Amino acid sequence: MFASAVLLAAGRSERMGSHKALLEWDGRTLLAYQLDQLAAVDRIDEIVVVTGFDAEHLQPIIDSAPKAREAFNAAFDEGKAGSVRTGVAAIARDAVAVVLLAVDQPRPAAVIAALLEAHVEANALISAPVFEGRRGHPIVFSADLVGELLGVAAETLGMRAVLSRHAAHEVPFDDPMVCLDLNTPEDVSRGLELLSRAG
Repeated sequence: MFASAVLLAAGRSERMGSHKALLEWDGRTLLAYQLDQLAAVDRIDEIVVVTGFDAEHLQPIIDSAPKAREAFNAAFDEGKAGSVRTGVAAIARDAVAVVLLAVDQPRPAAVIAALLEAHVEANALISAPVFEGRRGHPIVFSADLVGELLGVAAETLGMRAVLSRHAAHEVPFDDPMVCLDLNTPEDVSRGLELLSRAG
């Protein structure tokens, strides 16, 4: 096995006003879109979807997706760090790399595949995409950092603590989609416009 993807989809989406994972995106739900894109990347062998809020509505989508399975975070209201720990704890032990992505950060398969390729070529501990000087997502972590990922906590800055301890290999992209986060309806409108241009 090479890479395990951890897709975070446990939050309440309060700023959006509706469940982000179930938003319509490119003719399907946002969750289904991202599962399709991750599954299309050859180097990704499994996808662990971390659920929490409204998990029963996400489970059928996960069950129908190739390479995907669910990991439920019962403490999803306590923040993203717990979902990271839940997802990383569920990955296969022989994974060489971990691709960490949130469901509100839709990324095409080509971006994820190129990032993984650059990660391998650089033999990096951490790799991150960059667009016009801004660091985006997903983040790829070497399996050597699994222990640190299992220890992230909101009280100690969560993922930022891991990223501050290790220099990331920054991979330039000319696609603004690598920095897209869907937090509000306005973000969705902008994202769909970017998607239509790419298509």
